[in-house]
Parts: sequence; C-alpha cells; structure tokens
Amino acid sequence: MSRSIETLNSIVSNIEKVIVGKRKAIELILMCLICDGHALIEDVPGVGKTSIVSSLAKSINASFKRIQFTPDILPSDITGFTMYNQKEGTFEYRPGSVMSQIILADEINRTSPKTQASLLEAMEEKQVTVDGVTYNLPSPFMVLATQNPVEYLGTYPLPEAQLDRFFMKISIGYPEKSEECDILSRFHTENPLDYLKPVVDCDNILSIQNDVKNVHVDRTINNYIVDIVSKTRYHSDIRLGASPRGSLSLFRASQAWALYNGRDYVIPEDVKYVSIPVLSHRIILKQEAKLKKILPEEIIDSIVRSVNVPVVDKYAKK
Repeated sequence: MSRSIETLNSIVSNIEKVIVGKRKAIELILMCLICDGHALIEDVPGVGKTSIVSSLAKSINASFKRIQFTPDILPSDITGFTMYNQKEGTFEYRPGSVMSQIILADEINRTSPKTQASLLEAMEEKQVTVDGVTYNLPSPFMVLATQNPVEYLGTYPLPEAQLDRFFMKISIGYPEKSEECDILSRFHTENPLDYLKPVVDCDNILSIQNDVKNVHVDRTINNYIVDIVSKTRYHSDIRLGASPRGSLSLFRASQAWALYNGRDYVIPEDVKYVSIPVLSHRIILKQEAKLKKILPEEIIDSIVRSVNVPVVDKYAKK
C-alpha cells in the first residue's frame, strides 16, 4: 500500500508542475482513474481543464487522444469504421479516436446526441462494436469530458444515461490572486507542459486499481452509503434520484480516498468527502427547485448532513 500512496503522490506533484493551486481537482481526477471511472469536468473556459488532462496522460505515460466535439462530428469518427481493401479483398477496421488510454472529450455537449451516444459502450464496457464486430479498448481507459456550464447556445445537454456513466463531476474554479500571479510567472517564457516527463507507467495504475478493490469496507459503511443514496430518491426537491450505479461509485470512491490517505479501511469521512462529486450530477431536480436556484451540490450536502453517521468498533480487516 505504501508504494501505491507514493505513486499517487508522485503523479499529483508532477501535475502540479503545470497546474497551480488546484490540488483537490487533481486528486479527484486521480481518484476516478484508480477506480477505473470517467470524469466530467464542468467549468468556464481558460481555467486549465485541457491542461490537467494532458498533464495526467503525460505523467502516467499513457496514449492520449483529444476529440474536439462539434455538431458535424460523426459516431464513426469516435468508434472507427470498416472499409473494403480492394488489394486484399477483405474488410479492414480503421480505429477511431476512442482507441486510446486517455480520451479528452472536449466540449462534449457541442455534438449531437447520436455522437454522444457512441461513447456509451466504450465508457461502460471498455469496448466498441463496429459492424457487428467488438474491439476491446486499451487498459487503463478513461474518458475525461469537458463542458461549459454557462453557455447553452448550440449545445446538446447530456442525457441522464450518459451522465450516470461519469464516475465524478468535477469543477476546477478560478485561481486565487496569488495563484494566478504564480501562473503568470510559471508560463512567462515557456509552457511547462511541453517539458513534463512521466513519473509512472500504466502498469502502476493497473496495480493501484487492484489495491483499491482490496480496501476494507465495513457493512455499517455499506448501510451508510445506501442510506445517503436512497434519500436522493425521496427528496422533495429531486425528480430523479441516484441509481444503484451511484451507490457502487460512492463505494469505490470511498475506497480510493481511503487508500490515498494511507488506510486499508474506509471511514465515514471518506464517504462524506467524495459524496458531492460522485452524486451531484446523478440527480435531476424538480422545476420548482430550479426556479429557486437550488444547486444539486447543496442538496447532496444537506442529505449527507441529515444521515446518521455510523459508529464502528473496528474498521480493520478481520
């Protein structure tokens, strides 16, 4: 476990050579990676969404593709297509952009629902099917999608089924004044991303993904997670609550956060810490709540506060 913690800290430190003052966002993205999940990064332009993704790919020495989503992009551009080879007399598969380990789906809400849906199989089952033939994606595989939360003209909101496939929704936010001054100094003569070197390889990530699954979760913590998720299904301001996939994601994220903090067991504070990024995008608010400008994050926070925190005599594995 100590080796996994050392590896994770080295990745965070390496990304911070490029990204200033956004340690929480970096850590949450890393949690998605070691949980074999995907991240939706929702924030205004220019705060470093693309830079974080590029830095992550370089830090773990993973293959990286950026897909710039536009209204005219086709599903075959994502998944690939088959074409007839006249010389060989056979059909050949031409891989699409999704055939990579780290995928940046830039401005995913700017493409049509049909093209958005082409990512569903890849995100859930780590494979694509083209003309009846299934092709496995490389491991580790992670989609990091970005979208602008304040610009709606010419966009196609992600459907609930696709939102539910994102392990977390993460916001980066504006930097503090001192941090922005550091950014100006750091980028004064060159872009540090151009010189960023790998600190681990993908085999290390696959090993950590297995370590996460071995983190102990007491049954009372299971009940705690289910109590939180269940309350989203009966809340007065929520039209559609989180699914069992949300419970599984909260369970796995709690394991990852415990591992990152040097424990081989989960405590209630782990569940609390990851509940908002894991659950806030999985609930659909009623229209009345939207008119009151109530945020999903506020509701998840109030739900977590309302659920009794379990008391466990012993968290360690038996």
